[in-house]
Amino acid sequence: MASVLVTGGAGYIGSHGVLRLARDGHEVVVVDNLVRGHREAIAAVERATGTRVELVEGDAGDRALVEGVLRRRGVRDVMHFAALAYVGESVERPLEYYRANTSAAIGLLEACEAAGVERFVFSSTCATYGEPAAVPIAETCPQSPISPYGRSKLMVERVLADVAESRRRAGGAFAYAALRYFNVAGCDRAGVVGEAHDPETHLVPIVLQAALGLRDRVTIFGTDYATPDGTCVRDYIHVEDLIDAHVRVLGALRGVEERAYNLGIGRGHSVREIVSAAERVTGRRVPVVEGPRRAGDPPRLFADPGKIRRELGWEARIRDLDEIIASAWNWLRAHPKGYA
Repeated sequence: MASVLVTGGAGYIGSHGVLRLARDGHEVVVVDNLVRGHREAIAAVERATGTRVELVEGDAGDRALVEGVLRRRGVRDVMHFAALAYVGESVERPLEYYRANTSAAIGLLEACEAAGVERFVFSSTCATYGEPAAVPIAETCPQSPISPYGRSKLMVERVLADVAESRRRAGGAFAYAALRYFNVAGCDRAGVVGEAHDPETHLVPIVLQAALGLRDRVTIFGTDYATPDGTCVRDYIHVEDLIDAHVRVLGALRGVEERAYNLGIGRGHSVREIVSAAERVTGRRVPVVEGPRRAGDPPRLFADPGKIRRELGWEARIRDLDEIIASAWNWLRAHPKGYA
């Protein structure tokens, strides 16, 4: 199996990617600055798989560092997860987001070009669509992001397209895919790696933390939307399905080509549905308070995942909301303080 570079591989989604690649027999090298990642996640993967995962502590945008890793390991495939990903924080600190997400990607791509990387899978986001006029959202939906986070990711998509075009003109090989995530949830069902953010901003772990008594309550922001129960509806894809799509896409890339896929289950669940499912799974009451709407929260966002199903035969397998939440609950109960 070929060596794969995983940037941000010590984070929530990245560590699940590292685990899957290691289970599949790949040699994996991780570049992560550990600002929001966890060294312990890599150690957990090594224990579970019996394989060594090289962890290089540093920034994914450090061209010299990354180029050295790529050349030393003979890497031809890259999965790029490293990023800052809090929408609200991006509004408060836009320059930090453009530096970490956009500028770093340019440094990484310079290293990839110099070292002859041939396949590149980019962790993009449905935030590049902004507030779409209609749902479900297909890849043909206009991309009009409304936050620095979404714009920083869209800029990388456009940089990738330009790089692919230049490689095509030069007669070289460079194939990439931009995978636009909807809401990622759940944890490895074997309990090897999980979700540990500080601060936590994702709804599912917040609700489960309230069930476990780690926070006083959950605030529902807006209860008067034009949805069945008045709360926002989102598409929740299990992290294992998300990573399965990455593996499928990486294996399909050839020559010089560009692909873009939405990753979701193709239906939405409301905030109240998440709370109810968490209460079913945990057997505990989740204390809830109602708050005002947040600016920029569309009523309904969910994917049309038909393109990746038609082209690659991929679709999400873990579709039951209770199963998704149960995997996160099992992780949280075993790791109430994260990896600490």
